[in-house]
Amino acid sequence: MSKRFNHCRATAPLTAVCVLVAVLTGCGRQRDGDVYTVLNSSTDETYHRWDAQAMDRCGERLGVTVEQQSVPAAQVMTKALRMASSKSLPDIVQFDASEMPTFAEAGGLTDLETLGLSTRGIPRGIVDFGSYEGTYYGAARSVNTLALFYDRDVLDEAGVAVPTTWDELREAARKLTRGKRYGLALSAGGAEDGVFQFTPFMWSNGGDETRLDGPRVVQALDYWKALLADGSLSKSTVNWTQADVNDQFMAGNAAMMINGPWQVETLNTKKSLRWGIARIPAPRAGADSVAPLGGTVLTVPDTGDPERQRTAGRIVACLAGEKEQLSYALKSWMVPADAEAAAVWRERVPGLRALADQVATARSRTAKLGAGWPNVSLALQSAFQAALTGESSGAALKRAQQRATSGN
Repeated sequence: MSKRFNHCRATAPLTAVCVLVAVLTGCGRQRDGDVYTVLNSSTDETYHRWDAQAMDRCGERLGVTVEQQSVPAAQVMTKALRMASSKSLPDIVQFDASEMPTFAEAGGLTDLETLGLSTRGIPRGIVDFGSYEGTYYGAARSVNTLALFYDRDVLDEAGVAVPTTWDELREAARKLTRGKRYGLALSAGGAEDGVFQFTPFMWSNGGDETRLDGPRVVQALDYWKALLADGSLSKSTVNWTQADVNDQFMAGNAAMMINGPWQVETLNTKKSLRWGIARIPAPRAGADSVAPLGGTVLTVPDTGDPERQRTAGRIVACLAGEKEQLSYALKSWMVPADAEAAAVWRERVPGLRALADQVATARSRTAKLGAGWPNVSLALQSAFQAALTGESSGAALKRAQQRATSGN
């Protein structure tokens, strides 16, 4: 992952819910009536500046001042919990979408639809991305997902077409593996990066996170094992993050990779690299390629001040409006959440249209399990490590299902 985008972190421990339940009562500190605060993870200078400009525009439109308080992405949840305990929550918190259910489950967030925000024009997958148990708590400005990146020159020289199915991907990866160059690079490390990268294979094959030992999930992990057995994947894939994968691709050590748009800025620094992008191959021709949604959502904490919450809702509506979405997405290489903004984005950045196509069928990791996602993530991480270093996929995933169910 790159810059501020912690698109695939697991949520905070569920003990946080107990903390929230205990502290989300009572009076908060006195607030400056015309100054509204947004807690986010825009610590990178560029993204901090872009967010400040957007907040200035929305603040001017609404007649208030909007300020951001930025901390590293890994600290947003803990910072918000500390602020909740001292009754000093900000007016808006920009959570990683996988963390949002923890606050929502404890009753710590406000239903955005009650504040006047509509989900009209937003794809169902992105609505789910910002929802918990059917209630819309988080508005996304833009989202990211995974896609297949490929080296145009390498594929052209080898006479290999961009693959669209699993069989084609396996055959292409075999042909493109030469010397120190592997046909494909992906992250199967023991962290959320690996889980994020496995979900397109699990979901596209009809697998489900509620039954990790199901035959469709086993088949998906067997496919990864087959790529490794072919020699098309490096054995180091079990240790690689998505940033490592991008480094291998840029160094010419991989002809193709699974990665996301947060790598585009870095890819473009190597002028000699002619790269292309396509949807992740599906198990069979005509099947949907279903990838995970990543990114952040803007939420309004329940601070006990309905009037401030209504104004905070209007700020969120502005920041997540079509105009601001498009502005932000064009700078950050993300895809606008709004369908009309995404259509304009496709025309403005035609080389990345495959990302918009992938987003159209993408899913939220927490849509089915909500705050229970971390247990599944941790269980899958262990399963990858075991299966790709010798254990059968079936045995590794059976143990993963038991671990996910028990929470241990």
